[in-house]
Amino acid sequence: MLNMEANIDPLELQPLGEYDFEKNFNHRAARKWMEENWQKSLIFSVIYLILIFGIQHFMKERRPFKLRGPLVLWSFSQSLFSFIAAYQIWKQMAFLLLTKGFKQPVCILSFYVHPVSKLWMYLFALSQLVEIGDTLFIVLQKKKLIFLHWYHHLFTMILCWYSYKMMAAGAGWNAALNFSIHFVMYFYYAVAAVGIRVPHSLTMLITTSQMVQITGFVIINVFIFFWKDDKLCQVTWPMLFLSSSLYTTLFALFSNFFVKTYLSSTQKSKRN
Repeated sequence: MLNMEANIDPLELQPLGEYDFEKNFNHRAARKWMEENWQKSLIFSVIYLILIFGIQHFMKERRPFKLRGPLVLWSFSQSLFSFIAAYQIWKQMAFLLLTKGFKQPVCILSFYVHPVSKLWMYLFALSQLVEIGDTLFIVLQKKKLIFLHWYHHLFTMILCWYSYKMMAAGAGWNAALNFSIHFVMYFYYAVAAVGIRVPHSLTMLITTSQMVQITGFVIINVFIFFWKDDKLCQVTWPMLFLSSSLYTTLFALFSNFFVKTYLSSTQKSKRN
């Protein structure tokens, strides 16, 4: 197993007010587990597809479940988790940006071993499996399940598990941005589930922020491509290809969703 700490400046591991449960987290054991088990994300993906489309078929002739309470609890807990994780990772990100510049936070591996962020980077990977629970609420309530939804959950989980196993460059930014967007997104879901009417402009803003996030991922990958010969930026061609392919397709799908959901409906309302 690669000794990541050997290539990390001690300044990058400077404590930032970590808690004992963060500091005591064994990132070496976590990586060993992921190296041995990341392929299970492929099995989970197959189970996920069989389950959601199986439930969707089962629900065809049945009434939708009323899941307002569980959905509020689910969404609020996801939002709270995302907020805490984003805050902890952004603390280190801000410190590195101020002391090291932009290249270091993109390339360095300290996010995987830092006393604060090491736990949250691991939970970021695992949370992608938990988040497929979103789809269960959709199919059990007989709401429309779009391709973008399950495609996003499926391949993001696989990529995140593989990325953690490889300790890929750029993951600190990915986790920080993703947790930030999910904090807002899940809070919106919780509010909407309660029955509070959310302005159309806010839902549009959330979708836009998701597109901006994916654009950020693509830009970071471009930097990593040009810096890949630097020993600071550890990335493999398969990792770069897989992540770039996913980000490109997600941007295309989100853009199509944005146009169909917001721009097309706006034009129709104007004509009416």
